[in-house]
Amino acid sequence: MMELTVTLDFACRGCESPVGVTVQCSGAGLRQEAGTVAAVNVPCPNCGQVNELLFEPTGVVRSVRLYRCLRVVPEPSLN
Repeated sequence: MMELTVTLDFACRGCESPVGVTVQCSGAGLRQEAGTVAAVNVPCPNCGQVNELLFEPTGVVRSVRLYRCLRVVPEPSLN
């Protein structure tokens, strides 16, 4: 099984502060083939907003967007 340690630097989408994170990746999907992309959710240490990063195994950040948590809110019963 292949393992990589990747350092990613990006600007938070919530407050635009610079953020750096080091992630440990493993698995057969990490082969350095064209088009390989991984994802990780990283909270900003400044504002707390969670950023979803899409990145290549080489450490190139492809996309940073706000993480949208789809929580289902229960509705009260009519009984």
